[in-house]
Amino acid sequence: MKRQQSPSPDRSQRFEDYLDHLTRCAGHADRIVPMENYTKGLLLPLERKSVEPMAARLAPGNVRRMHQSLHHIVADAPWSDAALLQQVREQVLPTMTRRHKPIAWIVDDTGFPKKGAHSVGVARQYCGQVGKQDNCRIAVSVSLATEQASLPARYRLYLPENWAADAERRKKAGVPEEIRFQTKQEMALDQIRSLLEEGVRRGVVLADAAYGNHHGFREELEKLELEYVLGIQSSTSVWPPGTAPLPPKARKTTGRPAHLLRRDQHHQPLSVKELALCLSPADLRRVSWREGTRGAMHSRFACLRIRVAHRDYWRKEPHPEQWLLIEWPREEKEPTKYWLSNLPESIPLRRLVLLAKQRWIIERDYQELKQELGLGHFEGRGWRGFHHHASLCIAAYGFLVRERCLFSPPPGESLRPADLRLPLPRPESGYAPRGAAGSH
Repeated sequence: MKRQQSPSPDRSQRFEDYLDHLTRCAGHADRIVPMENYTKGLLLPLERKSVEPMAARLAPGNVRRMHQSLHHIVADAPWSDAALLQQVREQVLPTMTRRHKPIAWIVDDTGFPKKGAHSVGVARQYCGQVGKQDNCRIAVSVSLATEQASLPARYRLYLPENWAADAERRKKAGVPEEIRFQTKQEMALDQIRSLLEEGVRRGVVLADAAYGNHHGFREELEKLELEYVLGIQSSTSVWPPGTAPLPPKARKTTGRPAHLLRRDQHHQPLSVKELALCLSPADLRRVSWREGTRGAMHSRFACLRIRVAHRDYWRKEPHPEQWLLIEWPREEKEPTKYWLSNLPESIPLRRLVLLAKQRWIIERDYQELKQELGLGHFEGRGWRGFHHHASLCIAAYGFLVRERCLFSPPPGESLRPADLRLPLPRPESGYAPRGAAGSH
């Protein structure tokens, strides 16, 4: 049975202090209270975290005025999202890393199903939330993580190419002039560079195959001297352990000397799946990585030193050796997941598995941000509103993360927004704001 949490005066004071620091980036004194109210509204136990339901709960006696205030601060006010996220990070990271070292920068993107064609960034594209192609918008983020907690540090809407080239739609949605079409991988790299420029403590970059399968993404991380563990597709070609492309042809008596690496019909790389299927059961080791709801999570893994074969026939030197991590559950007929990593050769297998599996924490974050804090509930169409709403959702989430790190909850429990029990006026009897269950 879940333990009932009583209101905490200390927590209330910590929340007020948190908001005081948060609103230093407001840019104008008139924005401070609306920004605080919007953040409080996102932490209320409401079915929908859009402006009208929050206004009705925050100011039941003057809903219209509160509605206007909340709408203005999120849709129109020109405060800096980057500055707000920096304030969140400065308040939350010291507590996150008090007992656990920062270990990872997690790159990911998340989709928001959305009808129509006028809301900024909406296009028919793959949406992970519904698991298929659908009308949606997608945001790319980089989160900072320890083994126990994580926090989004960068967050930006992906603008599809047809949107980026449409001057009329851009103007209506308020897309800044400097925003141009970028792939998700290019966006993530820009976010990573900005964190490096700010001096944020480095972590191992983690990402799924949507990023790891792009050789340019991996190459740029190496140029930035960042370590990574990145998912890849089973078709990725590599040179098996102990092999490499053929050296350039021997120099002839006349003509320019050959300098490019070679392959021939008898000397070709393998896909990582083909290589994995050559393994025997003795090559696989059982590794557990964390406790789940049904006990320790575990699987079978193999780790091989390989060289990526990507277009090495245009190179003078082979790609450097790195790790290929393979997961092959006992009940499966073939491997299920693959990762590439440039971590040191001396790294233990279990550590490599722990890092590869640490990406799960961002899935938890997005689940909470969407289900508990209304990340996908913004109803406006504009660029500024989309990002302001998301930044304030992350700010509200940051307070929850900090509280959880300060006071570890009992097993099976976790601090939720409803547990905060913020002091608020009672709603008017019978009032059902738009978007609430049973409203018309």
